[in-house]
Amino acid sequence: MTTMPQSRVHELHQLINQYNHQYYVLDEPTVPDAEYDRLMNELIAIEAKHPELKSIDSPSQKVGGQALKSFSQVTHQLPMLSLDNVFDLADFNAFVKRNKDRLLTSKSLSFCAEPKLDGLAVSLRYEKGMFVQAATRGDGSVGENITQNIRTIKSIPLKLQGVLGKDYPEIVEVRGEVFMPKASFEQLNEQAKKRNEKVFANPRNAAAGSLRQLDSKVTAKRNLAFYAYGLGFVGESITDTEQSTDVLAQYFSNSHYQRLCQIKALGLPMCPEVRLLASEHDCEAFYQDILTKREQLSYEIDGTVLKVDDIALQKKLGFVARAPRWAIAFKFPAQEELTVVEGVEFQVGRTGAITPVARLKPVFVGGVTVSNATLHNQDEINRLGLKVSDTVIIRRAGDVIPQIVSVVLDKRAENATNIVFPATCPVCDSKVAKAEGEAVLRCTAGLFCGAQRKEAIKHFASRKAHDVDGLGDKLVEQLVDEKLISTPVDLFSLTEIQISTMERMGKKSAQNLVNGLIQAKETTLAKFIYGLGIREVGEATAANLAQHFLTLDSLKAADSETLQQVDDVGVIVAKNIVNFFKESHNLTIVEQLADIMSWPEIVAKEAGSLPLEEQTFVLTGTLSQMGRNEAKAALQLLGAKVSGSVSKKTHYLVAGEKAGSKLTKAQDLGVKVLTEEEMLTLLKQHGIDV
Repeated sequence: MTTMPQSRVHELHQLINQYNHQYYVLDEPTVPDAEYDRLMNELIAIEAKHPELKSIDSPSQKVGGQALKSFSQVTHQLPMLSLDNVFDLADFNAFVKRNKDRLLTSKSLSFCAEPKLDGLAVSLRYEKGMFVQAATRGDGSVGENITQNIRTIKSIPLKLQGVLGKDYPEIVEVRGEVFMPKASFEQLNEQAKKRNEKVFANPRNAAAGSLRQLDSKVTAKRNLAFYAYGLGFVGESITDTEQSTDVLAQYFSNSHYQRLCQIKALGLPMCPEVRLLASEHDCEAFYQDILTKREQLSYEIDGTVLKVDDIALQKKLGFVARAPRWAIAFKFPAQEELTVVEGVEFQVGRTGAITPVARLKPVFVGGVTVSNATLHNQDEINRLGLKVSDTVIIRRAGDVIPQIVSVVLDKRAENATNIVFPATCPVCDSKVAKAEGEAVLRCTAGLFCGAQRKEAIKHFASRKAHDVDGLGDKLVEQLVDEKLISTPVDLFSLTEIQISTMERMGKKSAQNLVNGLIQAKETTLAKFIYGLGIREVGEATAANLAQHFLTLDSLKAADSETLQQVDDVGVIVAKNIVNFFKESHNLTIVEQLADIMSWPEIVAKEAGSLPLEEQTFVLTGTLSQMGRNEAKAALQLLGAKVSGSVSKKTHYLVAGEKAGSKLTKAQDLGVKVLTEEEMLTLLKQHGIDV
């Protein structure tokens, strides 16, 4: 064997460990992920070819080893203690007073303050700088040996860095928290949902479940992280069995905060939110600051941990039962609680979406009393396996809407009943439908349904539909709230006197609106179709429908297959149109509007008679005088095909402001480029009013 592979392996160890330290400990990555992956793959390839070069501290060992049959037990040389809790400032002040009384002092106490990570406490043992063992807290005295799984966590070094200013002792135990970042948790649950597998209730459960995998290759895929929060057993020699105060003092600071900084210098990550506070009076401000930041942090926390910083004072204060006297967990209000689903109601949103809402037995969670939670759709109910009368875990994080995390099956009541979705809209009793590929059930009576009427009328009067001058969104809401209008038909019966009674509407404004409604009666079939607000029927599709069917009656009578012969109309859009015109309430309103409004007759165009037929256009950049959708619809009315990409088959590229790569490609292919002004001129030449 030559020395070249050995030398390269050594170099790769140094590089990858350096990049791991910069990324996970210093939070200052210096190379892109692709470069890191390239180096790791190179190392794995060399080790596969030369197995004798694979060492226990190789970065490649973080991918997982052979699966275990069970976990062995580890006895902690120093007990892993838990913490007592306080939930308000008065209890925290009482904790401080007890410590001052025990220390016989009235002086302020400095504190090391940390977020309370919602993960799993572990102890990491290093011998002569090499990682050799990891264990869970267990009962405080005996934990589970999770060494292989801890090896897979990229932020935990397999070899310590010697940067304390002197050699570190032969035995160093670092205590800390293994947790799953929020992003990793969400990704893990998304993947589980796709496979119809059980999801984890929260990141803590996910982290604990990942660390207790007998197959470390599974753990390696879970993207776990680690933050150190203190030291465990420290020994001068690997034969030491008792903790020596002298050894600790020789190598480590007398400040808890500085010890964490030293642990970070050894290569282990420290939570960036850890602070050294000058006195107990700063602890409340730290608590409030972390509480405010809580939702923005990349990891879950459930409070703060406040520790007397002076190690000598920690020793004097000692312990009580299984907790230190010198540390306390100042907990946030609970984010999860148990409650009972007393019933399910169905709400109809502004787009017709029918959403099940669980009515809960009121419970105090996340700082407020919660009595309902959205269930989203049938798929979510099926995933949860939820029934009425079930006991559930409810979660409320910050200002996030409360959600049901899981069902407690052990507490399922004998009288629990299935949740049945309504066959008709709970608001207007119209038919409901579910689009292919969607999980949401929707009311089909868009123009009639009381839950949707405001949005339906706003859309009908919008600039791209009938452009009713003077009818803004707020005025629509006022008119509906005052029960002066309930469908677009009612707009045309409004009087100046009725309008002038609305807020900020004088006589002149009322007259302008009445005039605007009179003008809106004269429209086009395309705008009329678009103004109906049929789901997924935009301007271009409405124009294509008008040109294809020529009359409203023909459109209303069309079946799904006929509709799909129209450009831009696929299976889903065709189904939306059919369902819309099947609903009797919608038909009534459409017929009433058709009696009030009028549009010029459309003359059928013979093949080849449209001026831009068989011409392909591409639009790019910002069009300042006409929106992209409007331009697309206008070009299509003249027979043009509007594509999203430039190719050799493209005839014209319309380039607006800040045109990018499409313009470059068009120039390279010799495609004719039009400015927006040139496109508008072209449209005017062919009778399109712009």
